[in-house]
Amino acid sequence: MTELRAFSDDGRPVTALDDGSGPVLLVVHPGGGDVTSWDGVVRCLVDDFRVVRVRRRIYGPGADIALPHSMAVEAADVLAVADLLTPPVLLVGHSSGAVAGLEAALLRPSAFAGLVLYEPPVPTGQLVAGPAGARARAVLEAGDPVEAMRIHLGEIVRVPAYLVDAMVADGHLREALCTYAAAQIAEDEALDALGTGIDRFAALGTPTTLIEGDLSPAHLRERLADLAGVLPRARVVTLTGQGHAAHLTAPDALAATIRDAAARSGPSADAGC
Repeated sequence: MTELRAFSDDGRPVTALDDGSGPVLLVVHPGGGDVTSWDGVVRCLVDDFRVVRVRRRIYGPGADIALPHSMAVEAADVLAVADLLTPPVLLVGHSSGAVAGLEAALLRPSAFAGLVLYEPPVPTGQLVAGPAGARARAVLEAGDPVEAMRIHLGEIVRVPAYLVDAMVADGHLREALCTYAAAQIAEDEALDALGTGIDRFAALGTPTTLIEGDLSPAHLRERLADLAGVLPRARVVTLTGQGHAAHLTAPDALAATIRDAAARSGPSADAGC
């Protein structure tokens, strides 16, 4: 594994983990954790692909989160790393990372041979955080990151209450929630700042695979369906028995879906995990 280094539009350095060799996959990880959250999926891919994972600036070590954060900044970071890579590049984004990838593709469609977007929380017909985001910000600034993440998970992501309680009760998970709370709330605000509506994607002709889990929160599947109705070359793949965290619960199945998308868009390999 090596590390790539680029500079974004604002002069800030952007780094990425570079594993394997072969057709290029550029991965933008989800919120609530760092670049290592996709380790399981990457292990299923690196024998046949070159997998480059962007370190999102608000989730990196010692991150300095400049507010207001924006998805435009994230998109610029993605493109800065993409500029280091030899085409064709298949962009793979998960959750808010998928939104960053989608915004990057909108800025420069020629940068990517295809897109694989796993449940991007785009504000299609309604905001992502809304009033709950303002309450999460208030309790975070009052010094309670755990309660801020309770609001994020329970009211914004809409994770069932019993699962939120279990996460908070687990010492390791509770520590992780505190670690990434400031980044997560800044990200919720950045998503809402995009405003509702997705007509701007109607001209994006990049082949796109939209991934959903049949156990995921309904609003994520509804947002994905809205996107599928606007993107001219989109198809939807449903992961049976999975929710929003298949990168942890079924990395092999998620990797297989990415392989199939790669075969359809250009970069391809035949082996499995």
